[in-house]
Amino acid sequence: MTANGTANIIGAGCICAAGATLDDCMHSMLAGHGAPVVPTHFICEQTVTFPVFEVPEEYLTQTDPKMTRTVNLLFTAVDDAMTGAGLTEQQLEKLTVGVCIGTSVGASLNFLNYYKEWKHGERPALDPIHRYLKNNPAQAITERYGFTGPCQTVVNACTSGADAIGIGASWIRHGLCDLVIAGGTDELSEISYNGFARLMISSPEQCRPFDKDRRGLNLGEGAGTLLLASDEAARTLSTPTRGEVMGYGTCGDAYHLTAPHPEARGLKQALRTAFEQADIEADAIDFINVHGTGTPANDPVEGVVMDEILPGTPFFATKGFTGHTLGAAGAIEAAFCLACLERGELPPSHGFHAPDPAIGKAPIAERTEISGQYALSQSLAFGGNNSVLIIKGGAA
Repeated sequence: MTANGTANIIGAGCICAAGATLDDCMHSMLAGHGAPVVPTHFICEQTVTFPVFEVPEEYLTQTDPKMTRTVNLLFTAVDDAMTGAGLTEQQLEKLTVGVCIGTSVGASLNFLNYYKEWKHGERPALDPIHRYLKNNPAQAITERYGFTGPCQTVVNACTSGADAIGIGASWIRHGLCDLVIAGGTDELSEISYNGFARLMISSPEQCRPFDKDRRGLNLGEGAGTLLLASDEAARTLSTPTRGEVMGYGTCGDAYHLTAPHPEARGLKQALRTAFEQADIEADAIDFINVHGTGTPANDPVEGVVMDEILPGTPFFATKGFTGHTLGAAGAIEAAFCLACLERGELPPSHGFHAPDPAIGKAPIAERTEISGQYALSQSLAFGGNNSVLIIKGGAA
C-alpha cells in the first residue's frame, strides 16, 4: 500500500424512506414522491403526533435478530454498494479494508423497557445491554466480512456520516487501507423522537426546508455508504471509478448546545478547509445539497453562507424525502450528490413552496437538469459542529 492522494468512489449504497437502494431513492425523489407517516415502531405519548420517515420492512435485505435495526440498515446499504460495484467478499479477502461508520442513535442507550422494569423494582435480564455492546456499527461490518483494516465508529451527532466519509477518505490518501467502507446509519428511536419534540423543533406536518412557513423537521431513518478505494485497489478489482471524495472540512463553532452560530462561523471555516484540500475555488461547485432541516434556526445560517461564499450556486434539500436521519444524514446526502452528478439531474426540494424573504434564497423547486462535476454536501450538528464534503463525479 502506498499513499496516492486519491480517494476514489467505486460504489455507493443507500436505504431510507425514499427507497430500498440508491437507484430506487433517486427514482422516487426525481419523481417528487414521498411523505412522512405516523410512527409505528414505538408508542407516542406526546399531545401532538409528529410524522416521521420510516423505512418499510420489505426494504431491508438484512434482518438479523441479534443485530439492532441501526446495524441491519447499515448491512443493507453495504449490500447495495457492493452489488452496484460488482464486488464479492472473495475479491476483498486479499485487501486491507477499513470501516468508518457514523451514528447517533446507534450509540445511544435505548433501554427504556429495561429501565422501566428496573425502576419498578424488578430485575430485568441484561439481554438488551449485551445486545447493545455487540452492535457497534463499524465493528459489526468488520466482523461480518473479516476485514483487517482500521475500524472506527464516529459519534458526532448529525455530522457523523459526513465525518466518517471524510476520515475514511484520509485513510486512503495516507495509504492506511486499500479500500474503506465509509458512511452512516441510524434508526428511528423513541428517545430521539421525544427529545426533538421537547426542543420544539419537530414539525406536525411534512417538513418544508427554506420555506417561509416552515415549522421544523421530520425525523427519519436509514443508512448511506460509499466504497472508497486507492488507485491500485480500483485497478486490482477492475471496478470503474464513479467519482472521488475531493475535500472534507469540519469545524465546531462553540456557540450553542443545539443552535448553529447565526453568522455561520464554523460552517465558513469548514468550507475553507474543504476547498483548500480539494484545491478548487468556491465558484467551481456546480450544486449544493444543503443540510436543510426546515427549522427556524438552521436554514437562515446556510443562507448566510451561500450569500457570502456561494452566491448563485443552485442548491436543493432532500430531507423532504428522507426526513432527518441524524447520524446517517451526511452519508445519505453524499451518496445522493454522487448519483445526481452521474444522472445530470437534481430532484425538487420536496415540501418547499414559498421563499422566505428573511433568507433571500430559494432552493430548486422542480426537477432540474445540471451539468458539471463538483457537488458540495453540507451537514450541521448539535454541539455547533459543521462538516462539508466535496464530491467529484466521473472517473478520477
